[in-house]
Order: sequence, then structure tokens, then C-alpha cells
Amino acid sequence: MAPFSTNRRKMTATLTSALRRGKAFLTPTSSSTAIHRLVDGFVKAPEGALFPKVDPAVDGEDCDHDCESCSIKYPAKFKIDEDDKLYGHVNQWATHMLVATGKTDWVRDVADEKGSVMEAVRDCGVEPRNGKLMLSASNMPPPNDHHSPSDPTTILLLPSFTIIENVTPKAVPILIEQHINPAPTSTTPFPSTFLKHSPPDVSALSLNPPLNTQSDSITPTPAPSSSSPFTTRPCPHKYLILLCSQKTRDARCGQSAPLLRRELERHLRPLGLYRDLRDERPGGVGIYFISHVGGHKYSANMMIYRRGEVTVGDEGRSIDGQDEDIGGRQVEADEVDGANGITRDSRVEATMAKGQGKTSEHEEKNSLGMGEGSQCIWLARVRPEDCEGIVKHTVLKGKVIKPERQLRGGFDRQRGLVSW
Repeated sequence: MAPFSTNRRKMTATLTSALRRGKAFLTPTSSSTAIHRLVDGFVKAPEGALFPKVDPAVDGEDCDHDCESCSIKYPAKFKIDEDDKLYGHVNQWATHMLVATGKTDWVRDVADEKGSVMEAVRDCGVEPRNGKLMLSASNMPPPNDHHSPSDPTTILLLPSFTIIENVTPKAVPILIEQHINPAPTSTTPFPSTFLKHSPPDVSALSLNPPLNTQSDSITPTPAPSSSSPFTTRPCPHKYLILLCSQKTRDARCGQSAPLLRRELERHLRPLGLYRDLRDERPGGVGIYFISHVGGHKYSANMMIYRRGEVTVGDEGRSIDGQDEDIGGRQVEADEVDGANGITRDSRVEATMAKGQGKTSEHEEKNSLGMGEGSQCIWLARVRPEDCEGIVKHTVLKGKVIKPERQLRGGFDRQRGLVSW
């Protein structure tokens, strides 16, 4: 009986071990969850890898200096948290919807605005199927100067850079179905069919390499139904700067936003890049005030959306709008032209297109060198003296000056990187 008992114990131990291994295989772990998140090719970038930091050898010796000519100052009692680590603590979002209200301050929770589009987004019972929708009220002007919350208004959808007009609270479920669900998100691979260069290898950025660093196919965005109550058009701007201005949530936001806008305008105007709220000229930088985004103790919060270029560029040109050396030198004029939607390719296209009739919306975007939003750079602890560098390096080049102190997170669709 002893040999039999011994064999039975061995068999039992073997079976128990096998069951334990099977349970461990089927039970999600932190690493398996991370791998699952990377199936679409996006990687959580470690600190310092999401966006490049300015380099004095490339960007000039003063690239990381505060503006010396800045005369705008925050109030003496403007105090914020300087101790918390910022990077990697913002929650993932898929799409971002700005609702035109014409106001710079709102009720504490904008979804409590009675009869508004914001309230309808919260209460309509239809959830976006493509991920979390970040909802912001904004000071974008509504169609009617005497706008009431229930009147038709305009929204700006990001990162698609699409303006959707004639949106009413009752039509929000249709808006979600027809425009938000099929819209590109923060983790939709940037349209690669237009890219001449291969995307960079990002597998080294994670201990768990992505299962697929490129999407095999990109599902085309379906055309809106012919019965749609909305009209759509591309946002005319190449860059957007969003500033939290909601003083009902925190007085510092109400104080900082108008001061930062003044200083940003001072640096954008000489470059021909400043666009006010009703300026529809192609390219340039739009500056909007938005409602609370979280982290007001790190005021001022600034979100910078940057469009990628969809036109195929010459060798040495930047595809995503970031600065590159051309023949060993940096061409500042091309940077400014590019920010205004003028590229070398678009100059040729414009010449060829003369007298050939109106272009389609897609062709118009291409001729301007502007596609969907490719990046969002979310900064905090921004002060007026930071604005010159932010314009020169962050807005125009996609580089961060003080990542250790100011970078909260964001995404880069062309490199397949996110902060969450």
C-alpha cells in the first residue's frame, strides 16, 4: 500500500500544481493587463519619453529660460502646490468636446446647467462607445449673441479638429451616434496612409513590448447621415491652447487664464499666429477658455492640441509639425508658415489648383497641411513668464521646457504614446 499511497500523493500534487498554473494563467495580472492595453499599438511612455525636452544645443542657449520682457505677474497671493509629482496622474480620455457658451465662468458642474447641451450629454442615457468623452464648456461664441442654454450651439470635437454646428440638447444622442462614436480618439493610430516615413520603434519604452506597434487597418470614419441635423466643417486653426478659467471652482483659474492669454497674444501676434475668437483665417493658434479639467491646485492648467500634417513631405521635413534640421539649419520661416497652414507642398498645390473649382473638405485640409490632432500636451503650473518658450518650443515644435515641473500628461498618436 505504501508505493500506491506515494504515487497517489505525487499524482495529487501534480494535479494541484497544474490547476494552480492554469488559474494563474487565466487570472489577470498587472503585466497581462498592461499587455492588453498595448494591443492597439499604444505604449504608456515613462516620464521623460512622451515629448522631447528642449535642448540648448539644438534650440538655443536660452530655450529653457523664462521670458525676461514679461511684465505680467500673478497676484501676490497666488499660491499653488509645488510639491506633488505631476506626470502620469491624469485619467485617460478618448475624445474631448468643447461646447460654445460665450462665457468664461459657469456653474460649479457645467453638466448642471439647466437645459444645456452639457446637461444632455450627462443625462441622455447614450454613452460614447469609443471611450471616455471629456466634456468642457468654453468661451467659443455661440451662433446667437443672446444665447440661452437650450438654443442651438456649436461644439468643437477633438482630436478630430471638427466643428459641429446646430447642436441642441435634444439632438445630443444623434450627435454621439453620428459624430462622436466614429470619431478618431487619443489612441486611434494617426492616418499612416499619408506618411512617407516609417513610425519610430517605441518598443523600448515599455518593459512589456507592444503586441502590435502598427494598426493593420484603420477603419474609415463613416459619412454623417443625410438626415443629420448638424453641419460640420474643419476647425481652421492648426494649434489650440485651452486654459481653465472657471473661477467658481478655483479663483486662481479665473485669475490666471486672462493674464496668460494676454501674454500668449503678445508673443503670437508678431509671428502672425494669433487668432481671436471670431478669426476664421486658416492656421494659427486659437486660444479658448474652458471649464474645470481637474488639478486646479496646480494652476494654471494648459492643454495644447497640435495637428499633424497629412501631406507627404520632402525628405527632411517634419510630418507631425515638430521641428527638424534641414541641411544642418533650422528654417524658422517654414515653421511659422507651417503654423499658418502654409507648406512647401501646399504652395505648389495652390498654384496647380487655380481655376479648377472648389476643393473638398478633405482636400482642403491636405492643401493646408493640416490633419487631425496628433498630440495633446497637458501642462500645469504655467506662469506668464513661461509663455514665450511655450509658443516657440511647445506649440510650434512639440517640445517641453520644464517637464519635471509642468508636464501632467497627454498623447502622441503618431508615435503611439500615452501618459496613462
